[in-house]
Amino acid sequence: MPTEALLIRDTEEIRALPSNVEAEAAFLGAVLIDNRIIEEIGGKLKPEHFFAAVHGRVYERIVTLLDRKAVVTPVTLKPYFEVDEGLKELGGTAYLARLTADGQGLLNPRDLAEQVYDLALLRELITVGRNLVAGAMDTSESVAPLEQVQQAEAALYAVAEGAQSGSEAQGFAVATRTALGMIEQALLSGGHISGTTTGLTSINEKIGGLHDSDLIILAGRPGMGKTSLATNIAFNAADRMRRDIVDGIDPKDSVGAATAFFSLEMSADQLATRILAEQSGISSEMLRMGKISREDFQQLSFASQRLAELPLYIDDTPALSIAALRARARRLKRRHDVGLIVVDYLQLLQGSGRANDNRVNEISEISRGLKTLAKELSVPVIALSQLSRAVEQREDKRPMLSDLRESGSIEQDADMVWFVYREDYYVAAKEPKVPQGADDPKIHDAHAAWQAEMERVYGLAELIVAKQRHGSTGKVRMKFEPRITRFSDLADDERAGNSYDD
Repeated sequence: MPTEALLIRDTEEIRALPSNVEAEAAFLGAVLIDNRIIEEIGGKLKPEHFFAAVHGRVYERIVTLLDRKAVVTPVTLKPYFEVDEGLKELGGTAYLARLTADGQGLLNPRDLAEQVYDLALLRELITVGRNLVAGAMDTSESVAPLEQVQQAEAALYAVAEGAQSGSEAQGFAVATRTALGMIEQALLSGGHISGTTTGLTSINEKIGGLHDSDLIILAGRPGMGKTSLATNIAFNAADRMRRDIVDGIDPKDSVGAATAFFSLEMSADQLATRILAEQSGISSEMLRMGKISREDFQQLSFASQRLAELPLYIDDTPALSIAALRARARRLKRRHDVGLIVVDYLQLLQGSGRANDNRVNEISEISRGLKTLAKELSVPVIALSQLSRAVEQREDKRPMLSDLRESGSIEQDADMVWFVYREDYYVAAKEPKVPQGADDPKIHDAHAAWQAEMERVYGLAELIVAKQRHGSTGKVRMKFEPRITRFSDLADDERAGNSYDD
């Protein structure tokens, strides 16, 4: 039988690897007889999942031709394999015709595809196990067992996701198809979003949504509302996913996302209170103090029922290390397929023990770890960051990239850097004091001028896009309601000609 030649390997070790070359051949034969089988099994099976390299090349060529809307048969495949050395060992291009000889694969092509896939995962698991044993046995250099545990978990996650451990270079055709898919999503969304929505039209229009594998740094001085904005975006993305699922939209086609929120500063109930305040329109201060009416409580109850269905997962474990956060994020990705990760905030994460002696090195390690996480899980990661006090020393309090605290690597690793700036925060701090009973007109004039300035800027906020790999930088103007800690788009008349400033 021709496929038996594929089982001849150089060592007993390779022969012992889990495989079923006959199943691979039967599956390929079924696909060549009926091309529609590829659509039925979905896109999980990849060329690298085939044990026989020649079978992987045949499958890859079949998928490529089907993408071009061509009909694939042994005849149409023949020109691509006339000089294939691996196929020559099996009798040349005549082997392609023999794959379709009995057609037994047509009886259960899905089961055959599942078996090919499962055996590939077992081979990957064996590779991970061998590398783990080899690494644990090697004590020639510094022993770092915790680091090896993290590496093993990352490798196991890759296997669980059906990816090869040790990712190989992908063909440009694959990258092009991915790019076209993003462009198509932007087109279908009305020309605004090619990633996950922020829920704020003005921001979406500026950045095109949150893109997979991107690290977004959201920074600001205390009191600017960076946690509020991050919470708003996390809620908006999760709520859009919930609504799309209710409307019968395939989760893959949704611009929303299940969201993981790592809150190292606030507890889960504090974050929940913020979101409840935002959605019910009741001040979070009033909620904490219980100063609400029965009508307010009923409104709160309705809001909480709606929020209970949100695909929003909050982890408020304090003092997480970057390695522990990545491990938890992988589990959330595997269990809930999260499509957005928010970290509040970067400076509260801890690096490895070796980096703790130098804070700049530790922050560099953390920012690199967050960028690696974004690429590994293929999701956008929003990490909040503090700014240095240098902002307060300037007349213009708008932040700049040089204000990012403790490490220039944050700016380097980030795909986007956003700054939150609220002028009313600084104007409020400049309120002139009016002594009781004072009748000096200059004092009253100064206070009136301050009041006029406060009315002009009150409730306005700026998102300064200081860095963006995908597009231009600039400012997005928004509305901020401090009572319920909610950012929203400005009204059309306020936005006209004034929504962003490049």
